[in-house]
Amino acid sequence: MPVEKHDLIHELPESKDTIHHLKTSNNHFAKLYHEYHEVETDVHRFETGAENTSDEHLEDLKKQRLHLKDQLFQMIQEHEASASE
Repeated sequence: MPVEKHDLIHELPESKDTIHHLKTSNNHFAKLYHEYHEVETDVHRFETGAENTSDEHLEDLKKQRLHLKDQLFQMIQEHEASASE
């Protein structure tokens, strides 16, 4: 069974334009997006077996990824809500 990537644009395809806009106009969003991408890449490497790590480290990375995703998602929702007003 293939391991699914959790790339933010694939997770939120309906927000692709908002993500692009925020990446180019909001430094904080861009920083969080970059961190999310790095953590997601690490998780994917470990889950596919390309590299090995402890279960504890993998779980920590997954928690970090979820925390970053929550922050990014909140920023996306706030931007989309303010744009529709």
